[in-house]
Amino acid sequence: MANPAPAYRAKPGSPLNVDPAFYNRIANATDQRRLVDTLEVPIRDARAWRVPAGHVMRICTRLGPQVGDFNLWSLHNPRERFWASRTRQLQRAHVSVQDRLWSTLPYLRPMATITADTLEHYGVDEDSGRVHDLLGTRCDPYVNHLLTGEDFDFHCHSNLTRAVAPFGLTEFDIHDVLNVFQCTGLNEQDQYFMKACPAQEGDYLELFAEIDLLCALSCCPGGDLSVDLWGSDATDDDLLATCHPIGIEIYALDDSLLEGWSPPMPPDYRGHHGVRPPEADWSAKRRSCC
Repeated sequence: MANPAPAYRAKPGSPLNVDPAFYNRIANATDQRRLVDTLEVPIRDARAWRVPAGHVMRICTRLGPQVGDFNLWSLHNPRERFWASRTRQLQRAHVSVQDRLWSTLPYLRPMATITADTLEHYGVDEDSGRVHDLLGTRCDPYVNHLLTGEDFDFHCHSNLTRAVAPFGLTEFDIHDVLNVFQCTGLNEQDQYFMKACPAQEGDYLELFAEIDLLCALSCCPGGDLSVDLWGSDATDDDLLATCHPIGIEIYALDDSLLEGWSPPMPPDYRGHHGVRPPEADWSAKRRSCC
């Protein structure tokens, strides 16, 4: 029996359809880029950074396997932010090369496009696990307290909250994440599971910034997730031994690589959801009075 067709299939010219030649050129032309910034996300902590449109960012495991929880916002309008569930529908539940990360309504445009992934060929393992997860979300102190009755201040939600505070954002701006390097799936009971991170030192996920971005990434306190965060007899020292920092590299590209590209625009929807806008109401009243 053939697999069901994807629910979302775009017409030619839709932003859902990428230009493979353009993004392959960016991925392969490493001699036409220059490193402009680098930072390290410490274990059990988070960092936030800016990426200009038309630049490439690389998220890399510098010392060993580590899961990272990734958030994105429009640099100039944080109401526009990464929409994990719609990305899961438009692309797939585990993303890789030439998948796009989409923003929330009413903006709905690609924020970044994946150009390179050293784990691209991981595929589907014996447990139906896949890498770079959009099924789950960040760990947080509220669920931790729900499950254990204890407080812990260094879950990814809290880490991201601290990281974006200098940029004027708060806990309310933290949103569902892309779990970079995380291996997950659904078991036979349709329950979410997590496996040990398959990334090794030197693996990376690389993204092209389609718009000016503010990004934040947390090094998960569970490290490479080879030890259960909850429901096990493992100690925090056991978890800590699985934690490694994550590196961030930002590259500027030669202008020749960007020829013909421009930042995507939101959909030109002007239907007002069937509600007449106030300005139109007043215009109609003025005409009726004259």
